[in-house]
Amino acid sequence: MQDFFAHETALVDVGCTIGTGTKIWHFSHIMSNCTLGEKCNIGQNVVISPEVILGNNVKVQNNVSIYTGVTCDDDVFLGPSMVFTNVINPRSAIIRREQYAKTHVGKGASIGANATIVCGHDIGEYAFIGAGAVVTKNVPPFALVVGNPAKHIGWVGEYGHRLEFNEKGIAVCHESKQEYMLENNTVTKIS
Repeated sequence: MQDFFAHETALVDVGCTIGTGTKIWHFSHIMSNCTLGEKCNIGQNVVISPEVILGNNVKVQNNVSIYTGVTCDDDVFLGPSMVFTNVINPRSAIIRREQYAKTHVGKGASIGANATIVCGHDIGEYAFIGAGAVVTKNVPPFALVVGNPAKHIGWVGEYGHRLEFNEKGIAVCHESKQEYMLENNTVTKIS
């Protein structure tokens, strides 16, 4: 007996590991040897390619493509129609499966609608990728990036709110009251 829900139109290939409480919605295809954690929500028309790994409580919105080589930690949000790539220089006539580049998305990161993550670039924990951004380099933890190519324009806390640092390099999230420190262009949570 399965401990997850898959809509009758969803396809779940043999060899997948799917955690308790995960929901897979209309017309989605979970390909062989994927690992989906507990309490994930896989929206409509999602493709998850072979050997992708998603942590617990990952939210994948409608029309998302997650290709081989991608791993996501717990609590990641993947916005509608965003996409990961897995080959730097694809050509239809040339098979490059041996050249798939890896992309890792850290705990609690959010990727906005229609964003593209070019393969081989990692997204740090709690980073926030704006809608439509094209990520062409690594994104540090807690960074806010927007545009094409994506540019770092600020910092966000675990709750997704913009952080404003004082002259001592300290910021307090107005919702959670958590404190953060900015030092050497790196943000760390201090409480």
